[in-house]
Amino acid sequence: MRISGITLPNNKRIEYALTAVYGIGINRSRKILTSAGIDHGRRGDTLTGEEENQIRKGIESYKIEGDLKREISGNIKRLKDVKSYRGSRHLKGLPSRGQRTKTNSRTRRGNVRKTMGSGKRKVDKK
Repeated sequence: MRISGITLPNNKRIEYALTAVYGIGINRSRKILTSAGIDHGRRGDTLTGEEENQIRKGIESYKIEGDLKREISGNIKRLKDVKSYRGSRHLKGLPSRGQRTKTNSRTRRGNVRKTMGSGKRKVDKK
């Protein structure tokens, strides 16, 4: 089954398979399946064509994939343009939600700060 260019895995339960689409988490997936009247435990390969169309119709009411990514990047660009604090943190590649940066935040910064040694430089032997 394909939804907005994403192939959903057939061997998983449909409620978890729908989370492969960007913008659909487990709660939204369950809400879509409940509104379509489909059991959450069904596998992707057991769905009929009519049930697939019901799922597609339920997903159409949400922003997903490219549209959602464009909106998020537009929001970040707006923050940068107005030179807000959060925008400046995005520009510098630092955490924008108040986390500490003396330690941690390795994923946001990368491991750029190396740990300090004893302060003495090692003398190279000739």
